[in-house]
Amino acid sequence: ASISGDTGVIHVVEKEEDLNWVLADGPHPPYMILLDGSLFNRRVMLQLKGTSRVSGLAVAVAKPSPSQGFSPGLKCPNDGFGVYSKDYGPQFAHCNKTVWNPVGSGLSYEDFDFPVFLLEDANETQVIKQCYQDHNVPRDGSAPEYPLCAMQLFSHMHAVTSTVTCMRRSFLQSTFSINPEVVCDPLLDYNVWSTLQPINSSGKVDPDKEVIIVATRIDSHSFFWNIAPGAESAVSSFVTHLAAAEALHKVPDVHLLQRNIMFTFFQGETFDYIGSSRMVYDMENDKFPLRLENIYSFVELNQVALRNDSVLWMHTDPVSRMNESVQVQVRNLLDILSNSSVGANVTLREVGYSQPLPPSSFQRFLRARHIPGVVLADHKTAFQNRYYQSMYDTPENILMQYPEGLSPEETLEYVTDTAKSLAEVATVVARALYRLAGGANNTSAIQADPKTVSRMLYGFLIKMNNSWFQSIIKPDIKGILGDVPQHYVAVSSPVNTTYLVHYVLANLTGTVVNLTKEECLNPEKTPNSNKEMYDYAWVQGSLDPNSTSRVPYCVRSTVHLSKALSPAFELRQWGSTEYSTWTESRWKEIRARIFLVASKELEIITLVVGIAILIFSLLATYFINAKADVLFSIPRDPGAVAY
Repeated sequence: ASISGDTGVIHVVEKEEDLNWVLADGPHPPYMILLDGSLFNRRVMLQLKGTSRVSGLAVAVAKPSPSQGFSPGLKCPNDGFGVYSKDYGPQFAHCNKTVWNPVGSGLSYEDFDFPVFLLEDANETQVIKQCYQDHNVPRDGSAPEYPLCAMQLFSHMHAVTSTVTCMRRSFLQSTFSINPEVVCDPLLDYNVWSTLQPINSSGKVDPDKEVIIVATRIDSHSFFWNIAPGAESAVSSFVTHLAAAEALHKVPDVHLLQRNIMFTFFQGETFDYIGSSRMVYDMENDKFPLRLENIYSFVELNQVALRNDSVLWMHTDPVSRMNESVQVQVRNLLDILSNSSVGANVTLREVGYSQPLPPSSFQRFLRARHIPGVVLADHKTAFQNRYYQSMYDTPENILMQYPEGLSPEETLEYVTDTAKSLAEVATVVARALYRLAGGANNTSAIQADPKTVSRMLYGFLIKMNNSWFQSIIKPDIKGILGDVPQHYVAVSSPVNTTYLVHYVLANLTGTVVNLTKEECLNPEKTPNSNKEMYDYAWVQGSLDPNSTSRVPYCVRSTVHLSKALSPAFELRQWGSTEYSTWTESRWKEIRARIFLVASKELEIITLVVGIAILIFSLLATYFINAKADVLFSIPRDPGAVAY
């Protein structure tokens, strides 16, 4: 967008035939299009991209969601940054074997030279339509008369060309300028991780200690900035992961297990595996408590909410399984998972050797080391999710339904069928992890809580600012609880999702300890606090039933944060093809306005008259100033006598 904003005459496009007016017939270009959400697709957008008659676009959300599906992501997500390449499983590289996201249009990766805004508020859309109908609708096939309704969009981005260019400019500014003006920032945040048995977060785990990693992503994306509901692509999996962690922590003998379990929530995975690639990099360079050699096996939860006939597919890497020792461990892992689903309303099935891994964080670990692992997903081949990385990946997409007339508190506590379904998956995963870690007791008592899953789904998908989330966070960050949850990684960290996953995990797996506020905030001053092993958080607590105040308390947990910034920016390899190099441009403001615009003829007449008046005024001022002594002379007093 231009620095002064982009302006155009509004034209409403509700069917493809309406584009003819914008692209050819309309006499008043450039046009600012109000586009019906059902027409927001690659074919239409490329038509608009190829013309100078369009100055901007406002997209109205389609309701209901497009039945044919809509994904502005790639058909092969994160292509080139996973494990498959010309050197490793070339037959699987670039989705040669399986196109994971067949409805992917790649729109998010196209460069448009005009601003594109999303209108979520139906009232705003109606105001623009009304202005269009009052002033811009062609009458009897002839062009509408002035004044016309126009719109101006402001969204000027400071960055240019590419990450390499903008990071170089920002670096030079920061190095040589007293008041540097940074033009773009790398996408960054924090990974959230915790362990079943506490470990020293600032030390190193013993090389002989085996750890099982359970992983999932916590970010999503769509075409529009900070619109990332991610119901199926992210939330369903990390909510299931959190529920499994809670179920495992309730098992009495977890401290006796032979192997430790690490619960890992990766941030920035949508943008070429930012979080997982950083953790692998840190493990390789001794900047993380674990090393890659400590990893016994890897279990990842991918998209799990849209299962057909309750089937969950177990994806493995056919290339690493050619190694006999890896094959034995993978076989053991698959058998334990299958046995753990017996008696549950979840059927686990193997995909087979001919199928590669779907896009997953596990691929970044495989790039570094042959690790036995499995990715659990609701799809065998292509995604079940028809709205991957789009604004339509909403609670409705994973079939979340509530009875009418419930209050917000009742909705928070209502156990949906989706919550029950995900709790069953969490139960199977928790039982399998217990067995993998060396647990020998009966696993029937290990059970994920559907009520906890319901609360999490409500909080992460419908309303963050709810009573449960309010009670489990620190008082000084209560401002993060906005109404509509979004899960975009962003450039300011930690983002709301990271904070909340952190405190939900601490609440579900931690212990309430009898410490004062001062002791909780400064655990290093408290004897036997083991600050290197535990994280302490003084949280708000629930409202006291007899007053308006809260009852705060101290939570001790093994939850930690680790940096999720691509190693490319640490190494200053801004053009890297090994690591993610995504950046976000800076801007000053994003806003829009509508107004009436006069005809060019009237504008020219007004300008000419204005110039004429200016010239007349200058001439008049000149002559008045030249004759000022005559025009403004003071007459003599008649009574005065001269001698």
